[in-house]
Amino acid sequence: MLLAASPLIDVVPGLMIWTLVCFAITFFVLRKYAFGPIQKMIDERRDRIRSSIEEAEHARAEARRLLEEHKALIGQAKSEAGQILAEARKVADSQRERAREEVEADRQRRLEETRKQIEAETVRALEQIRAEVAELTLAATAKVTG
Repeated sequence: MLLAASPLIDVVPGLMIWTLVCFAITFFVLRKYAFGPIQKMIDERRDRIRSSIEEAEHARAEARRLLEEHKALIGQAKSEAGQILAEARKVADSQRERAREEVEADRQRRLEETRKQIEAETVRALEQIRAEVAELTLAATAKVTG
C-alpha cells in the first residue's frame, strides 16, 4: 500500500524560493520597524521594574529603620514611665508618712491640751471645794461659837 503524496509535503522549488523571499522581506521589515521599538519597550519596562524594585527595597529599609526607632522610643518611654511611677510612689509614700506624722503630732498636741484642761479644771474644782469647805467650816464654827 502506497501512500499518496500530500501536496503539503511536496517539494516545489518555485514555491520554496518565493516563500523564502517573502520570509526574508517580512523579517527585514519587522527587524527595521517592529523589533527595535519592541526591544526598546521591553528595555524601558525592565528599567521601570528594576527602579520599582530598588524603590521598594529603599522603602523597606526605611520602614525597618523607622520600626527600630519606634521600638527604641517606646522602650525609652516605658523606662521613663517606670521612673515617673517610682518617683510618684516615693512622693506619695513621703506625703503619707508626713501626713501620718502630722496627725500623730496633732493628736499628741490635743491630748496634751486636754490633759492641761483637765488639770486646770481639777485645780479649779479643788479650789472651789476648798473655798466651800472653808465657808462651811466658818459657818459651822460660827454656829458652834454663836
